[in-house]
Amino acid sequence: MGRGFFPLDEELELLPGRLTPRGYEELVRLSSWMPFEPAVELLADMQGIGVSPATGRRSSEAAGAAYVEMQSEEVERLEKKQPPAPAGAEKMQMSADGAMVPLLHGQWAEVRTVVIGEVQPAVLERGEWVVHTRNLSYFSRKISAEEFARQALVEIQRRGVENARQVAAIMDGSDWLQGFTDYHRPDAVRILDFPHAGEHLSQVGEFLYGEATPQAQEWLQKRLHRLKHEGPKRLFTELRRLQTRHPQAAEISSNLTYLRKREPQLQYPRFQAEGWPIGNGSVESGNKLVVEVRLKGSGMHWADQHVNAMLALRNIVCSGRWKEDWPRIEERLRQRTSRRRQLLHQSRRQPVPVRTPAALQAALSSIPLISIPKPHQPKDPKDNPWRQFKLRRALYRLDAPPKK
Repeated sequence: MGRGFFPLDEELELLPGRLTPRGYEELVRLSSWMPFEPAVELLADMQGIGVSPATGRRSSEAAGAAYVEMQSEEVERLEKKQPPAPAGAEKMQMSADGAMVPLLHGQWAEVRTVVIGEVQPAVLERGEWVVHTRNLSYFSRKISAEEFARQALVEIQRRGVENARQVAAIMDGSDWLQGFTDYHRPDAVRILDFPHAGEHLSQVGEFLYGEATPQAQEWLQKRLHRLKHEGPKRLFTELRRLQTRHPQAAEISSNLTYLRKREPQLQYPRFQAEGWPIGNGSVESGNKLVVEVRLKGSGMHWADQHVNAMLALRNIVCSGRWKEDWPRIEERLRQRTSRRRQLLHQSRRQPVPVRTPAALQAALSSIPLISIPKPHQPKDPKDNPWRQFKLRRALYRLDAPPKK
């Protein structure tokens, strides 16, 4: 027996499965924050709703996939109609980066995330001026760098980055990040993440004084202080002298080349004077909060086709937009369910035409016709030969007189 079609399901606006819309939402929301097993346990303890972890997984994957589909459709609409973006904040920051997640069969894949926030005025903390970025939102996908730049338009547009008076792109030095900036705000102030610049200087110090030695740490701290408050000019002069002294040292030459190529992004004194943060800690924490906490737990391995669905749900809950976006997801799920029910209903009402296969038809046409004789028609009983038989006629006749 197949599933039945109940018109009352349509009237009650039920979602797929046996849960009420409220129960379905609570299950997906809990599964967005924690692994499926503790999510269903918590749902049973708090609401008395008992489902299996597999149900939690399927429900979450369906909801996340619906949201991915909706955002992809929105990107196509934005590209086609090019509507005006909403007003952005006075100063905004966008930072992007990648993180690795485990897939099935021992595979790993890179997930890209962009964080968008509003830059706040500098405040004095521990005797030093510090700039914070607030109202953060996230967009994450496991796709190529080019497609990520395109799909991220949905969040860039929503936040009004296009209309912000000033935007800073604070990222590491990867080429794909520069392409991302060119795609969305080519006029953005480009700042190389300060800790990332420190990693390249650290390699020089370890070459000179040894890995993790006090001398290497002291050398690094002095150069970082100089870079932060004076800029890269004196630092480059020193690194060139070291390169002359150690011409075979790749640790010096490669890092010097890397930093000099990005000299405009190392003007930290000017960036701080203009009120910009000089670190992309927001995207570093975003990778942990959005991606790694939920998708990189102990023993977790994801099917490739389900990663983006979970990332979409993580973007919603970590950006604080669940109440805003869940009704849209629910409506999309309800539309899918309604279409499936209608197709099922139509398939049971329409007769299936019976057709002779072409091969069978050809085989039948090749069989020669056979003439069938007419059935034998019996003769009149009076003409039967046995009645004309004269020898030794029957001794008993109905019309004969009885014997005495």
